[in-house]
Amino acid sequence: MKSGAAAFDRIAKRLYKSMDSLTTDAFFNGRIQVRQPRGGYRFSIDAVLIAAHVKPRPQDTVLDLGTGCGIIPMILAYRHPQISIYGIEVQPQLAELAVLNVKENGMGKQITILCMDMKALQPAAISGSVDLVVSNPPFRQAESGRINPNRQRAIARHEIRATLVDVVEAARRLLRVSGRFVSVYPAERLTDMLTQMRSAGIEPKFVRMIHSGRHAEARLILVEGSKGARPGVKIGPPLMIYNQDGSYTEEVEQMFRP
Repeated sequence: MKSGAAAFDRIAKRLYKSMDSLTTDAFFNGRIQVRQPRGGYRFSIDAVLIAAHVKPRPQDTVLDLGTGCGIIPMILAYRHPQISIYGIEVQPQLAELAVLNVKENGMGKQITILCMDMKALQPAAISGSVDLVVSNPPFRQAESGRINPNRQRAIARHEIRATLVDVVEAARRLLRVSGRFVSVYPAERLTDMLTQMRSAGIEPKFVRMIHSGRHAEARLILVEGSKGARPGVKIGPPLMIYNQDGSYTEEVEQMFRP
């Protein structure tokens, strides 16, 4: 036990040194502790929305493409203790941080973190096809907008190491027939997402618009598709993130509760 704790501390110290510093954020009233780089990429509410939407069945295998610090796998592992989850992260520092978070929260039996490029990922690397693929992929095309000077944030937000095509193609390759793909993406790129899903044989089955407030245009979309399914999509009710006073709506508040 002591040797394990010592190894854990060595990893933490190395991360602190290489990422300037880490913050520790409590989730689910402190039942999950999430370490994140203070100056690098930090997860957003998009990850919380994805984790709240998916409802895996017991014994399902879930794959998170671009897991970052491991937040989606940890939320899912907490809520669904009978599932197995793989998190894929191409950036070594973030992958190591995800491993640290998984170990610190005692979820090593459920969650496996792999540091690799999703474009090279094959079913054999994760013991076969999966039931559910989730992803909070880079939103912006590489040539669009200002690239963040922080390399870690830039890779997470722009299509530098992985494009939308790469994400959907990886989902197609790893999903079993009838397996589901769930993602949050910018509303302005809705056509790109739905077109790419259908081209990959992942039929869009559910779309929900996400608004910051009641009178704001949709900023994000939540999409779900099924591999090999027949055409036919349902449009869910709008999801509002904030009340007029700036607080989270009741629906979003529920997502942060154990």
